[in-house]
Amino acid sequence: MSLTLHGYWRSGAAWRVRIGLALKGLDHASVPHDLRLRKQASPAYLMLNPQALVPALDTGEGVLIQSLAILEWLDEAYPQPSLLPFDRLQRAHVRGLAQLIASDVHPLHNLRVLQALRGDLNASEAQVQAWIARWIGAGLAALEVQVARYGGVFAFGDVPTIADCCLVPQVYSARRFGVDLQDFPRVVAIDAHCATLPAFQIAHPDQQADAS
Repeated sequence: MSLTLHGYWRSGAAWRVRIGLALKGLDHASVPHDLRLRKQASPAYLMLNPQALVPALDTGEGVLIQSLAILEWLDEAYPQPSLLPFDRLQRAHVRGLAQLIASDVHPLHNLRVLQALRGDLNASEAQVQAWIARWIGAGLAALEVQVARYGGVFAFGDVPTIADCCLVPQVYSARRFGVDLQDFPRVVAIDAHCATLPAFQIAHPDQQADAS
């Protein structure tokens, strides 16, 4: 099966999928769409993803959108190594960790929201930064508690899961926007551990061909 990932080097959502692909050792082609130039709004890309967002994964059998849906499909199509625990309760916990980030934190500081704050609402840069810090900080505070309950060297136990695919890009975004991470030591430790692993290293934005 031939896989093609449509993304952008600094997109946290596309990064999640790159991590999942790398953890499973799956080769794939990459097609970049520069969000700064609104390339994701081109007519050709809108045929793949009418939401005009990245990522989209062309599986050869169809095009998938939404990073968590893509990661779950990868886990079903390529079961080993698994990105979800076998136990159904544990799977629900891992999904909750992932969705905490992907559904409730990341959307509030992605590019289109920040553009709307600046352009549509005339928010000052100080107000934008306060907005970012507020929502990332609240999300990471909740994640820190959950990681204390369920985590090991990874966000859930001692095997990487879709929760780690979400955690690592979110910590990167927090640092990028200058969010203070001192109250989240467990989250920071997991991020540091992941950074030592080849799968996470090759998925990093700086290693992508379109990085600039």
